[in-house]
Formats: sequence, C-alpha cells, structure tokens
Amino acid sequence: MDNKELADLIFPNAKEVSFYEEKYKARELPEGAIVTRFAPSPTGFVHIGGLYQAEIARKLADQTKGVFFVRIEDTDQKREIENGVEQIIDALRDYDLMPDETIIDGKDVGNYGPYQQSKRKEIYQAYAKFLIEKGMAYPCFCTPETLNSIREDQEKAKERTGYYGKWTKCRNMPIDMSAEKVKNGESCIIRLKSPGNPDKKIKHRDVIKGNVDMPENDQDIVIIKSDGLPTYHFAHAVDDHLMGTTHVIRGDEWLPSVPLHLQLFYVLGFKAPKYAHIAPMMKVDGDAKRKLSKRKDPEAAVSYYTEEGIPKQAVKEYLMNIANSNFEIWRKQNPDKPIEEFELQLNKMGVSGALFDMVKMLDVAKNVISKYSAEEVYEESYNWSKNFDPELKEMLDDKEYALKVLGIERGNVKPRKDIGKWSDVKNTIYYMYDNKFDKNGEFEYQKINDKDEIEKIVKEYFDKYYDEADDKDTWFAKMKDLAESMGYAREVKEYKANPDTYKGHVGDISTVIRVKVTGRCNTPDLYEILKVLGKERIMKRV
Repeated sequence: MDNKELADLIFPNAKEVSFYEEKYKARELPEGAIVTRFAPSPTGFVHIGGLYQAEIARKLADQTKGVFFVRIEDTDQKREIENGVEQIIDALRDYDLMPDETIIDGKDVGNYGPYQQSKRKEIYQAYAKFLIEKGMAYPCFCTPETLNSIREDQEKAKERTGYYGKWTKCRNMPIDMSAEKVKNGESCIIRLKSPGNPDKKIKHRDVIKGNVDMPENDQDIVIIKSDGLPTYHFAHAVDDHLMGTTHVIRGDEWLPSVPLHLQLFYVLGFKAPKYAHIAPMMKVDGDAKRKLSKRKDPEAAVSYYTEEGIPKQAVKEYLMNIANSNFEIWRKQNPDKPIEEFELQLNKMGVSGALFDMVKMLDVAKNVISKYSAEEVYEESYNWSKNFDPELKEMLDDKEYALKVLGIERGNVKPRKDIGKWSDVKNTIYYMYDNKFDKNGEFEYQKINDKDEIEKIVKEYFDKYYDEADDKDTWFAKMKDLAESMGYAREVKEYKANPDTYKGHVGDISTVIRVKVTGRCNTPDLYEILKVLGKERIMKRV
C-alpha cells in the first residue's frame, strides 16, 4: 500500500484539490488591490480589538479598490455561543464596516463561500488528503493518555514539550499498519509531517513589525481533528489561499505562529499572504500597563459603546487615531472631511501596544458631536433613550422644544463641546425643563455669595433691563449697563486692571442671572438659553 491508497482509505469521499482550485479562481482585481479579511470566532462578545482589526481591514480594501470579507472561524464548536455569528455581523453593520462578502442570516454573500469554516469540512479534508498523498501528513492514533505520557517524559528530560522529532510515535508508522488501524475503526487525527529544523531560522518581514527572525517549526501539529474538522492553523491556510487573501491583519499574539503558518503554505504549494501583526490595546492599571481584558474591562466589549451612547463615528475616529498617529494631525487640518478620505498606512502603525484611553475617546466624541446639527443630536439621543433612558425619552418626546434646547450654541464657529455620549444629554439639558428644575435648590453663585446682593441684582435686571425682544448685542450691552450701575466693571479687562475699584465685573453679574435661571454656573450661551426658555418660564423661576 502507498500514500495515495492510505489517503483514499481515510478520506474516500474527498474530491481532488484541482476541483477547488478550479472552483475558486483567482480574483480579478486592479493591480495593487488588497484583499483582507476579518475572521472572528463566535465564542463571546465582539471585542473592541476585533472592531479595530475590522476597521483597518475594511479601510485597506477600500483605499486600494480591493475586497474585505468576513469568515467565521467556528471549528471550536464547544465554545460557540448562541447567536454568536449574528452578534458579529450586527456589530459590523452598526459601525458601517459591513464586508463585501460574508454570511448573513445563514446565507452566503459572495463567490468564495461557504464563509463559515464548519461548512467547509470537505474542502479541508481534500487538502489533508492531498498532503497524505504527498507524504507530508499522516494519521496519528495516540490517545490522550499517550500524549500525556510523552509530555511527562519530556518534562523529566527537561526538553521542550510537543509532538516533534523522536517523540512522534506515529510519524514513521508503516503505511500498512496505519491502514490496518483505520480499517479497524480506530480513532485518529491527521498531523502535518513537518519538514522544519528548529536549528534553522526563517526570515520574515511583517508589514507592521518589520524583519522578524524565528526558528523553523518542527512540530507535527494536528491539521484535522478526530471529528473531521480542521484546526485553526490548517483551515486558515486553506481558506486564505482559496479566498485570495493578500494581507492578514491580526493581533500580535499570533506572531509566534508565523513559522508554522508559512510552513503550511509551503507544503500546500500556496503563495503566502503578507502578515500584519497589530499591537494589543493596553490599559493603565495602577503603576503598570496590561492588555485590555474581556474579563476586567467593560470597555473591551463593543456593546459598551452602544450602552453608553458613544457615537459610532467617534469610536471609529478614535480607533483610527490609534492605528496611525498622523490621523490626529490630518483631522485637525481636515475637520470636515469624511474619515474615508484619510489614507491608512500599515508601516506607520506602532509596534508596541497602544494605550487605550477613554478620556481621549470622549474628547474625540465631543468633537464629533459638536459638528452635529440639532436634528442629528435629537435623533441619535432620542433613539438611544428608547433603549437606555426612559426619563430622557420623556423629556425628548416634545420634539419641537427639544430641538430648540439642543440647538443652543450649535452651528457656531466654536460650537459647544459638552456632550461626549448620549448618556450625557440628560444632564446637559435637565435645567431647561420646568418639571426637573428646582428653583428652591441651594445654588453655588461663585464670586457673588451675599444673598441680599444676589436678590438685588436679579430684581434690578428683570425689573429694568430684561427685554425678551432684544438681540444679542443689545442684551449684552444692557448686562454691562446693569454691572456698571451696581459698581461692577463693564469689561473683565477693566476689573483686572483696577480690581480695587470694582466689586467685580460683568461676568460675575451674568453668572448670578445664569445660576438663578438654570441652577448652574457653567452652561452654554446664556442669551440663547433665555431665548429658548422665554419670559413666562423665566419669571416663574426668578
């Protein structure tokens, strides 16, 4: 019996690999086009790091007129969660990162499917059969107990653990003996017959990390498990070849696997894609830094940003800022251009972990929201409130009034930047609603604290100076007149030049009015607030 007969015995129904090479022909794309993929496992929530990878992959494909596809790597079916695939696709859809090809509602969209590895079993078996025929793979009948024994012997001998070299009990088993065991129905897995020599090194050029030298792989890894499904290593090599992947964007925890993966492409006779290993997202924890953790950090889950109401555009902008440090400069120079016009460059990505900073993300979000119209802020915050804040929804149900409130200081040359997430909205507009405003509350008035002085200022202003019909210039001029009449400087600079001459300045006067009407020292433009509230509401408050 020869290798081909053994391969036929193990995989009697597997097609020739030529069938799949013909079926999945090379993509016809413009020169320089990049084909990227996002290949998550449906084993838990979508991680922000996964979204980061997907955004980079989508961007590279778009800016080279290439293809971005999503392949679901679900060969570890014991860990799969319910609706895991749907969660992945929904997250990508939410962030406008939908792939050109994938699986949607159980149906393949694209010509290179199936896009779920569990549905490509026959393909992997065909290529495993091909390797057995070439003498580059073999059946292994080692039980878990045998493998355990090998590991214990290696540890006693103080040698590295694994299935390699003299420890490979089934590697040199005579073909006839292997065939007999298969015929007898003995359970087996298929292992790669590694041609590697650990004393030699491979020279690999990573697109992000540059030149990396690593020992060759000599482990006879499992390529097909006992259930007939492939391991990740084998499946990704077959899939990336047949799907025409040119660039694999993935976390740098996979960097040590490069020698094995390149070896798999070599023994299969495939051209290897370029690898770009992304540094992990880091977080400051006490005095140290650590990786952003699924277990410890709520912000690791993409769903966290939905629950907090951080705009999706802001999340994407922040992630792009992590990807390329020059994005922040580009954004300042091009404040109104869509993010799609920025050219991402892999060789400008950092090789060490980027610090994930929620404060910075919220600053980005404030800038993003500051450019929204009142209508956009209303729609986004109202839709968010339906799921996460019934009280805010009730406040926004009166759309006409809500638009006036949300329109304060919006669309100006220097728009307000006090909202970083939709969960901030309620607190920023609370005082504009009479049923929420407590006019008898204890307010902080900053510089002017004397109650009699405060009441005198308020009475003087509303008796003699306030006129609902005033334009802004007239309104402010009257505020200065009030200040002057009560011993305060008309201008801040006048007060600073002669502080002993005045009780304070016009800003202190306006703060008293601001606090009396809103209960707050810091608000957007007071003139606009007074306009929106209107005389009737204001007089009830004061």
